[in-house]
Amino acid sequence: MVDFAAMNKLPEFKLERYFGRWEFRARHLLSPSDCESMSVAELLGLADDDGRRRWQALRLGYTESQGDPALREAIAGQYNTITADQVLVAVPEEAIFVAMQALLAPAQHVITVHPAYQSLYDVARSIGCEVSAWRIRPISDGTGWWFDLDELAALIRPDTRLLVLNFPHNPTGYLPDRATLDKIIDLARRHNLIVFSDEMYRGLELDPSKRLPAVCDLYENSISLSGLSKAYGLPGLRLGWLATHIPGFIEAGLQVKDFTTICHSGPSEVLGLIALRAGEGLLARNLAIVRHNTSLAGAYFAERPDLFRWIPPQAGSIAFPAWTGPGSVEALCQAALDREGLLVVPGAIFDYVGPHFRVGLGRRNFPEALAVLARVVAKA
Repeated sequence: MVDFAAMNKLPEFKLERYFGRWEFRARHLLSPSDCESMSVAELLGLADDDGRRRWQALRLGYTESQGDPALREAIAGQYNTITADQVLVAVPEEAIFVAMQALLAPAQHVITVHPAYQSLYDVARSIGCEVSAWRIRPISDGTGWWFDLDELAALIRPDTRLLVLNFPHNPTGYLPDRATLDKIIDLARRHNLIVFSDEMYRGLELDPSKRLPAVCDLYENSISLSGLSKAYGLPGLRLGWLATHIPGFIEAGLQVKDFTTICHSGPSEVLGLIALRAGEGLLARNLAIVRHNTSLAGAYFAERPDLFRWIPPQAGSIAFPAWTGPGSVEALCQAALDREGLLVVPGAIFDYVGPHFRVGLGRRNFPEALAVLARVVAKA
């Protein structure tokens, strides 16, 4: 019998295997990270004349490896300093893999925010890099989260190649202020670090005035990752992108992409172009859902301080409260599955040991999932 686990150069992706096992078997989901999706018909209803023409004339052949030029032009329009030639279209998860393969070599040092989406650090490890975690911590009064900039400075070494950021942060919903981001960029610039910035939740700031610029618009030695899966609520399109000023990166990324998808799906590109052109409305729709659900969650958890510690998110469609009731959070999550078919993701799935669990705030059925949780904890 073949020992596939021993042969695999990548570890088990805990979050994706957890969702792979339970997402379509559970009756209720409390922890999804995406926003409310829509049908193809609904999205086509938002199309302009050019979008409808492109959809009706679409032929199912190969597409350009870097991405459709009109799509890349629309993506570049999301930034202040990026051109269409500085954009590479890929599946969001693929984009992380492509970037790490293009940027890193064995024995280099990488610093990444922690916790984080697992591929942001484990792809680097699989290449042979040493990875250091820059850990987020809850503020002692329970009002939010914070990263220690002195700790980041202490983690930087002569062989540090890459700093991985994720703001708005998954799974906590943390968002630094502009002054803090500028200090992070200043540290990276002084040490000539490349910054990889996961910005998949950008556009869902509860206070839009707090929205940060894309890092690729602030720092010449950076790459911004974004896409349509989270803030836009269109994960089924599998459409994301990398934006950068780094000379030669797009070409290096395309060399890697030739060994993954080669090119993107033509239907997804056309639908993605339609979505971006209607983007302001999509983001407003999903932000309204997130705000409503955040208010509901805050009220529910605050009323039960013996069982939960609510830490308000600042941005994104996720939050990371803590279980303070009897037993472990893992036992609570298992009880939720066993008793009610409710999927709740414990913090250990993010390699973050402790009492925290992720709450997804982006879907309209969140109130029902929250009510199911209430039934579970009533028996705790």
